[in-house]
Amino acid sequence: MNFDADCNLAQRCDNCLLLLPLRGGAMAWGVVMILYSVAGGIFLLRWGQFLFFVYPEWRVYTQIYGGIGVGVAVAAAINVIALSSRSYIWTRACRLIWPFVIVICGIRAIIMIWELSRGKDKIIWECQNGGQLWGASANAGYGGTTSFPDGICGPGFSSLFTAFIVSLLVDLGFQIYMLFLNWRFTKRLEHYQFLKGTIYGT
Repeated sequence: MNFDADCNLAQRCDNCLLLLPLRGGAMAWGVVMILYSVAGGIFLLRWGQFLFFVYPEWRVYTQIYGGIGVGVAVAAAINVIALSSRSYIWTRACRLIWPFVIVICGIRAIIMIWELSRGKDKIIWECQNGGQLWGASANAGYGGTTSFPDGICGPGFSSLFTAFIVSLLVDLGFQIYMLFLNWRFTKRLEHYQFLKGTIYGT
């Protein structure tokens, strides 16, 4: 798609699929992503050993899973700053960053869902035994003194598993929509620059 076609598309559909005003709404969307991504990353880094059991899986994988969550928060923060400053260069950079982030998070979601399904019996045992760590994991010496929160065990494994799937899918949906919002804003900037150049003959 060439530049003129992109500008025509942006002009014809200036508010298509926008839930909020473009720039302010995208910034608010990004702030929400920062908050839940940091919270999810901290959760995985602190309690990942209760969900992933093959040594050194919890130590390596949960750091990767949690680190990806923090990485999403960083990408969202960069995008929010770019939007707040109306930076064409940085919004264009975010257009390149988000597809990679979405692919990585999609792969992470598939692996996490598979690992949670594989560890179902062990997670149920942990919840039925006061939130203590699975015996083999504790014997391996990577449990520490942390116990699994009762609020997570309370609803049961099925609810926990469903909540994880929904949260991972919602996260991907948020990222895809953020990519769309950032794309729309860059098109608006390009359209404005095109009109300014036409008016002033540059």
